[in-house]
Parts: sequence; structure tokens; C-alpha cells
Amino acid sequence: MHELPVTIRDIEAARVRLRDVLRPTPTRFADAISRAIARPVAIKPEHLQRAGSFKIRGAYNRIVQLPPGVAVVAASAGNHAQGVALAASLTGRSATIFMPDTVSLPKLQASEDYGATVIFGGPVLDDCLDKARAFAERTGAVFVPPFDDADVVAGQGTLGLELAEEIEGLHAPQWPADVAPVVLIPIGGGGLLAGAAIALRARRPDIGIIGVEAEGAASMRRSLDSGVIVTLDAVSTMADGIALWAPGRIPFEVVSALVDDVVTVSEDAIS
Repeated sequence: MHELPVTIRDIEAARVRLRDVLRPTPTRFADAISRAIARPVAIKPEHLQRAGSFKIRGAYNRIVQLPPGVAVVAASAGNHAQGVALAASLTGRSATIFMPDTVSLPKLQASEDYGATVIFGGPVLDDCLDKARAFAERTGAVFVPPFDDADVVAGQGTLGLELAEEIEGLHAPQWPADVAPVVLIPIGGGGLLAGAAIALRARRPDIGIIGVEAEGAASMRRSLDSGVIVTLDAVSTMADGIALWAPGRIPFEVVSALVDDVVTVSEDAIS
């Protein structure tokens, strides 16, 4: 197999850059969920990460490598926006974020609180992506993709390194010794799944890796079934941050090579 566009070396380098930026989010057993399904379940609480999600990992790894003072621009329904805004603030540069017209007020406010200038970019995220790229061409700002970028994927992959190490320290009496863990990772554009898969395959190749995406925005599942990237005709999901028409090229290549399966879940399951 040819070398993938992101390697474990890239993820290890990203971890060094992020060493003094990230907040620890150690994996812990979820007792209530474990009891409900009669098997041990552990969760990595990235909602406690700085800026409220894993997105600071990829955003900071991309932005910190830019020349000093270079402005950045991004498009996001919320989490990537906050990650870019915080990363820009930490590296002393301005950030402009295009957000959907329907973005929630708390996500908009949080992005502005981190110092970003927010511009409404249209009804869906793909409209915002188009306008962010046009803004970059017009102004010279650097566009920071939410998922289809090698540095962003490498940054997200640092979560996979942590998972590989933290799983080693988990002990559950009911966990059969001869059964390897399975990691479930949500999918929007696929950046987190791709980065984590590279790290996990390098550190814990015995672990099963399953991607999970909304049934109403299942572009990765459709693309894997077709063998090429598929652009959906429509998306419909309450999970607005992952309501994307197509997966990224880099994530698709990595997921195709390293992930065991991608499953979809209904809106009822999400709610």
C-alpha cells in the first residue's frame, strides 16, 4: 500500500506543537451507559477540551506553522470556528469565520469571544466554505479547512495517540481478556476519524475502528460503497456541524485504507 498523505510521524510532530495548548481529557468508563447495554463503555470527554471540542487540535496545528501575522479564514457551524478563533488568538493573528445563517447564538458568541470576526455565509455549511475560500483569494488570508488538510488531520490524530495510551490503563472486570476494544468515532468530513485511525493503527493495530455518521448526511458511507467520493443531493440532520455534502479527499483515502467499517444512525438515535 502506498504511503498515506498523513503519517504517524506527522501526528507525533503535531503532538509536540500542541503540548502546551491542550487540556487533558482522559478516557473514563461511562458506568450508566455500560450498565444499560451490559458491556463496558469508555468515553473520551473532548467536550471538556479548550474551545469545547477536538477541533482546536487540527486548527492549532495548521495555524501555528503559518508565518507570523498572517490572517486566517475558515467556515464552520460552530466547533471548527471556535478552534480556529482560539488558535488564531494564541498565535497573535486575526481570524474571519463564515458561519451558516442558522448557527446557534452560543456558538456564534463563543467564536466572537475568542476574537474572530463572524460573517453569515448562507443557509448551509457548504455555502460558507465557498465564501471563505473566495475571501482568502481576495484578501490573502490563509483558508483553514475543517477537515480536508494534512496538518488538520494530523492535529486531530493526536486524540488517537492519547486514546491508544489511555485504553492501556483502563481495567474492567467484565471486559473479556481475549476481546480487543472497538473505538467508535463520529464523522462529519472525516478528519477526526482519519487522524485517529492513523494513530491507532500505528499504536494499537488490534483495536477495531468504526466510524459513525448521521443517516441524513451519510456521504462517507455512500462514498465507500461507490469507491469514489460521492456528493450527496441533499443533507438532512439535526447534527448541523456534520451536515456536509461530501467527505474530504484526504479523510476518504485514509478511511478507505484503515477503518474497519462506517455505520449510520437515525435522527431518533441521535436525539
